[in-house]
Amino acid sequence: MEKQSQPDYSVVIPVYNSVDSLPIITKELIDLFNSISTTFEIIFVDDFSTDGSRQCLIELSKMKEARIKSILLQKNFGQHNATICGLGFAQGKWIITMDDDLQHPTEEIGKLINTQHESGSEIVYGIFTKKKRHSLIRNIGSKVIKGSSRLLRKTPGEGSSFRLMTNRLAHELSKHRLSFLFIEEIVTWYTHNISFVEVDHHPRRFKQSNYSGLSLIKLVSNLVIYYTGAPLKMMVYTGFTMSFISLIMGLIYIVKKIFFNVPLGYTSLITAILFSTSLILLSLGIIGEYLSRIYMAQNQRPPWVVDKIYQSDETQNQD
Repeated sequence: MEKQSQPDYSVVIPVYNSVDSLPIITKELIDLFNSISTTFEIIFVDDFSTDGSRQCLIELSKMKEARIKSILLQKNFGQHNATICGLGFAQGKWIITMDDDLQHPTEEIGKLINTQHESGSEIVYGIFTKKKRHSLIRNIGSKVIKGSSRLLRKTPGEGSSFRLMTNRLAHELSKHRLSFLFIEEIVTWYTHNISFVEVDHHPRRFKQSNYSGLSLIKLVSNLVIYYTGAPLKMMVYTGFTMSFISLIMGLIYIVKKIFFNVPLGYTSLITAILFSTSLILLSLGIIGEYLSRIYMAQNQRPPWVVDKIYQSDETQNQD
């Protein structure tokens, strides 16, 4: 088979239970890139959907109108892991990532492209300055994640899954093999040449968001522990502060006993024991969380495992 030339753009879309929106987004992308007369490919990464999305992607991969590749993962690894998996298969000079739920309008891709041409940035984020059309829990979770990133990691604190990046940056991101991946945190390791452009945000057409309150809490927890040392720093500062307070309290009790003969009784002793014990348990709990993450990393659990790959010109299986 003749080797295909490098396309100008690769569109990477992580998929999870979006069988209704997949044919629509595929048609919209084909129409968009044909209208601007440029070469492209579409890469779907199915994160172990259970609603028929996998079979739909297999059928889409048989289309002749575009170069389409469908990567089926063996289990659910999460949106960011699935996205980075897709980046490893992207061959385009420029890589675009977007969601599978039609909330990122395909016509807004032009804004990403124009902003990159004007700024020369390695990555351009499409941000939503207006209120997002997500649930209240999802919006709160998004604000917490961005706020913690800005405060703890000193990053811009902005970003979204709607982005355009260079092939070089995508290649660097695809090298990561940590079991928990968060693209916005990793990007700043490789570049600070980042731009933002305001884009529209459509309401979700089908079903509800796959992010629950519990999953968002877990995401924030992993983000803080995997990518910051904030809990350890908090433990050190808290320990120092509590030790200083305990020292002052001890001096006060000694002065009262020596100069004023005030009986101390068991109250001060019990208070000191309970206080120090709770501080020790808190510290051990934080250390335990870090040790569990280190254990997971040392286990070298893969961030994704590909089951099968289907593409428009051939079908191949990969273990």
